[in-house]
Amino acid sequence: MRILLVEDDPDLSRQLKLALGDAGYAVDHAADGEEAQFLGETEPYDAVVLDLGLPKVDGVSVLERWRRGNVATPVLILTARGSWNEKVAGFDAGADDYLTKPFHTEELLARLRALLRRSSGHASPTLSCGGLRLDPRAARASVNGEPLRLTSLEYRLLHYMMMHQGRVIGRTELVEHLYDQDFDRDSNTIEVFIGRLRKKLGSDRIETVRGLGYRLTPLEGETTEG
Repeated sequence: MRILLVEDDPDLSRQLKLALGDAGYAVDHAADGEEAQFLGETEPYDAVVLDLGLPKVDGVSVLERWRRGNVATPVLILTARGSWNEKVAGFDAGADDYLTKPFHTEELLARLRALLRRSSGHASPTLSCGGLRLDPRAARASVNGEPLRLTSLEYRLLHYMMMHQGRVIGRTELVEHLYDQDFDRDSNTIEVFIGRLRKKLGSDRIETVRGLGYRLTPLEGETTEG
């Protein structure tokens, strides 16, 4: 899952980038409203964490421009404590949730997980696909109760596929949601990671749809939940 963090405070940005990375997200960062607007319009993020008090262009204006341009990415806004008018303006501009500064990082991560679940149509905090389980809160996965040992990129790939299970996902889409903008992207590496996941999950859970991409499905006789 790929996140755009829009925050002009250097210390808070570093702290949040580290926390989001540790939680299994690929993170891009924008320090002002102009860069944020451009990235939000040109890159396919799964969610945005948007500070409203930004240089060059304020956060509400950025959000309004995204929504006018049909950018539907879920947005969590950050506001100063007591600025109820900013919260109202943010929601009216198209925000999906808000968090008041100062805040605990764990609350931001929890709200972000909830935002991603809602946007993908999942109600349960734990994702499942037959005997395959993934807990975003702990960044852990298991098959039939047996824990899986996954690298950070394998976890990101599995997380994204479980959020969109049953749908054919193309290589380009996986690359765009697996890596941040500074990573040297190569769609051929997706085959490598798919191969590694098949060895750990069982070869039949990830189907190759020739010419289109990959689809995660339960094994025959299993049911999909979550």
